[in-house]
Amino acid sequence: MLKEKLTVRIAVIGAGIMGADHAEIISKDIPGATLQVICDLSEDRAREVAKRIGAEHVASDAGAAIRRGDVDAVVIASPDETHAGLAQVALELRKPVLCEKPLAVSAREALSIVEAEVHLGRQLIQVGFMRRFDPSYADMKAGLASGQIGQAIMMHNFHRNVAAPANFSGLMAITNSAPHEFDAIRYILDTEITAISAFEPQTCSLETGKPVVLVLDTAAGHLVTVEVNNNASYGYDVRGELIGSDGAIMLASPATTRIDKRLSSGTPYPPDWRFRFREAYRLQNQAWVNSINTGIPVTHAANAWDGYCATVVAETGAMALSTSERCSVDLQERPSLYSRQRAAA
Repeated sequence: MLKEKLTVRIAVIGAGIMGADHAEIISKDIPGATLQVICDLSEDRAREVAKRIGAEHVASDAGAAIRRGDVDAVVIASPDETHAGLAQVALELRKPVLCEKPLAVSAREALSIVEAEVHLGRQLIQVGFMRRFDPSYADMKAGLASGQIGQAIMMHNFHRNVAAPANFSGLMAITNSAPHEFDAIRYILDTEITAISAFEPQTCSLETGKPVVLVLDTAAGHLVTVEVNNNASYGYDVRGELIGSDGAIMLASPATTRIDKRLSSGTPYPPDWRFRFREAYRLQNQAWVNSINTGIPVTHAANAWDGYCATVVAETGAMALSTSERCSVDLQERPSLYSRQRAAA
């Protein structure tokens, strides 16, 4: 008699842009997963997403949704300030979590999640730093590991959005946008960030969303720059270049077309991150579901420790911008539970 294939029943907490996207990916693109519950503080919004995508149930109480007996795992895509508390609820129930970044809005909260996992002796949380699954970032890391460009020396990163929301400050650029860069730096270079400086251009007259340039040092001696410009106006644009002793690797944009018109040639930019990282999200979610069935964490995924590190770097970067000083990044000692998670994909 054939054994019935396991299906992971998932609750998605949050029915905003990211929650709805996760729900659609799980419902349509992930074999072995069932979209069991859509939960949002606005039950009407949850119901609208559920109707459009096909979720079995809707809810407005996140804690109750996580505790449901017909829920095996949880995607947390609710507002940032709720992430840590909901992750703790899931850990208490030993339910696997895919948590959108940030893992927590403070280093203290993030560290408490790390400590809870260490107490359990199991890794149950995967943080949604999806760039680790993006084919271009994967190629960059593999190229460095294979010795194609020799020893890594420098890395340059650019993160540009069309327009910043109202009241989006330079500090928020560091704490909200730049953590994806911080994690990518740690992942590609396989080292920790040890110090950070932050600068805003004095010629910029914007009241909100001023560009920020960060200069980072790593424990291995690399020099890294990060530009975050949330008012680039022309489109969503993520770039990266890794410079080695024998060459360089540059991320390629996954554009599907080129437009030739009126004596010019150009490539269109998407309005936001969803097209640029669509495949990365699918690969991330599939790997997460597979790991639930095997009981083995995804080796190259971001874990709770990685989420903690990104939050510490973001807090330090915000301090550097506020004080106009180069600030040291002070991390707790990494627990042995996470010691095998640094291997390449």
